[in-house]
Amino acid sequence: MTDPATDNDFPKIVSVDDHIVEPKNLWQDRLPKQYLDIGPRVYSQGVGEMSYVGGRFKVTADDDGTPCDWWAYEDLRLPMTRVMAAAGFPREEVQVVPITFDEMRPGCYDRDARLEDMDTAWIEASLNYPTFPRFCGQTFSEAKDKDLALLCVQAYNDWTVEDWCAPSGGRLIPMCLIPLWDPEAAAVEVRRNADRGVRAVCFSEIPPNLGLPSIHDADGHWDPFFAACEETGTVIGMHIGSGSKMPSTSRDAPGAVGSTATFTNAMLSLCDWLFSGVLVRYPELQIAYAESQIGWIPYILERADHVWEENRAWGGVADIVPEPPSTYFHRQVYGCFFSDQFGLENLEAIGVDRVTFESDYPHSDSTWPDTKQVAMDMTEHLSHEVTEQIVRGNAIRMLGLDL
Repeated sequence: MTDPATDNDFPKIVSVDDHIVEPKNLWQDRLPKQYLDIGPRVYSQGVGEMSYVGGRFKVTADDDGTPCDWWAYEDLRLPMTRVMAAAGFPREEVQVVPITFDEMRPGCYDRDARLEDMDTAWIEASLNYPTFPRFCGQTFSEAKDKDLALLCVQAYNDWTVEDWCAPSGGRLIPMCLIPLWDPEAAAVEVRRNADRGVRAVCFSEIPPNLGLPSIHDADGHWDPFFAACEETGTVIGMHIGSGSKMPSTSRDAPGAVGSTATFTNAMLSLCDWLFSGVLVRYPELQIAYAESQIGWIPYILERADHVWEENRAWGGVADIVPEPPSTYFHRQVYGCFFSDQFGLENLEAIGVDRVTFESDYPHSDSTWPDTKQVAMDMTEHLSHEVTEQIVRGNAIRMLGLDL
């Protein structure tokens, strides 16, 4: 093993999970005039008490109290909270409380300010998940007017590619939405964006939680989407919470319970993918989990292989999964972490080439502005070559970046 990286030569980070707080005018500037009154827009209104209990966000009072900026869309009214734009606040002030754009750090929504904040944290490039659309576009999938919803998806993608990423010199990496309610239209949108260099798209970790068919669907509901992603080399990114259900044990459990267990939906999702046959039918398809951490992966692979070996005759997978499930993970799946010492101590079982790194800017879990130091501390036992692969190289390969 060669010497670990030092401060002076630590590899520039490529973060595969950060977030955009969409600017107020994103949809107002791009939607046809007849939709401006019902399309996504921002207004200000005071709000009372907020809470996050049992994996659910609640506004317990709606009045003219604390200033707050809200998103409006059709009948939806969604207040913004500090936990979604926590960058720059002391830890003790990161709470489920209202926030306005004026109170946010500009890097949450402004491209040039974001690039400056990335410099502060030693981040060369960043892949960003959405906020108002939610992590895979559930907001638009739940909308009544699907014509408008499709226009909203396309407008978000156009803004991401043209305004957020294109002027950044390759440092901001486009990640697009799909119309979840229509896999054929999703395939069209994947190809439309791939033609202009996009190599990542959001999807739900557990689609049935959104009222959509599972990836096990006997009629191949998602096949047009999967085929388009494989054909274009587009990575399917699944963020924790992209099934609209955060794990918790009870309705009265404190938020810390769900925060500790956030990886569990990704763990269940991986079981789905390993036994679905999708990775068999689409051997070039790549999927990636965001904010899922990695320490749980070795045991799930061990257990999945054991079940495949001992129980596949009655488990319903004998004909669709011809090799041990871990085979497909090591070929087609990426994990992601921001703080997981245990996972880094078990890289051999996970696969060094299957691990990526994130800063989660500007969320409450984010390591910003100390991302570089956090990465250095966690990887100090690793060689410079392995460290570079984890904090940079694997992401470059996964997303086909020119860095």
